[in-house]
Amino acid sequence: MSRPERPVLVVIAHGSRDPRHAATVHALVRRVRAQRPGLRVETGFLDFNIPSVQGVLNSLAAEGVRDVVALPLLLTRAFHAKSDIPAVLRQAPSRLRIRQAEVLGPSPLLTAALERRLYEAGLTPADKSRAGVVLASAGSTDPEAIAVIAEIAREWRHTGWCAVRPAFASASLPRTEDAVRELRALGCERVAVAPYVLAPGFLPDRIARGAAGADVLADVLGPAPEVARLLLDRYDEARMPSLAALGA
Repeated sequence: MSRPERPVLVVIAHGSRDPRHAATVHALVRRVRAQRPGLRVETGFLDFNIPSVQGVLNSLAAEGVRDVVALPLLLTRAFHAKSDIPAVLRQAPSRLRIRQAEVLGPSPLLTAALERRLYEAGLTPADKSRAGVVLASAGSTDPEAIAVIAEIAREWRHTGWCAVRPAFASASLPRTEDAVRELRALGCERVAVAPYVLAPGFLPDRIARGAAGADVLADVLGPAPEVARLLLDRYDEARMPSLAALGA
């Protein structure tokens, strides 16, 4: 008896007028495909870029696809995950069975990717006890999302850093530059900024400007292997919850 086809993974990205955003999303999706050959992975954008999410879903339905896992390429569960994406998915062709995966964060894999980017930017594990880190997020008006960022910073601090402070590029305070100054005042010998964002764009550029007083500015998470693995974990959790819970 033949095995049922795996659901198509549709990665839903925000989109941006900045061409670096789409290029980074596509690089991440290529890494996902490389980690799991044979899995069909498509990319749709909510705004600014093509193909749109609706266009991808319409094309899949026209091909005869039945099962889809829609994965929000988001780090926190805020407005896009709670409202925008469900609204788009409700407009999908009725023949599609769509399961919406959880957002990516929080996850130890994201923390590992953040550290990877910091080490690539010049820090070493030996620097941890004397280095303060700004966990710089895009920001949100959603209190749940803000609380998650603050909790990630608290937990990350316990892994050996001198200090970790959250910061936000929009909607919330403190800003990156304020957190950098706070870490200097605390006496951290080195100060690093770790952008908790997936792709370049307007708000990541604001984070970079706020990092002018830091010693190290890490790159965005982008196509880090840990992020690609996390996408596959969220896919597995959505398509087969019982197996994912067993670590299969």
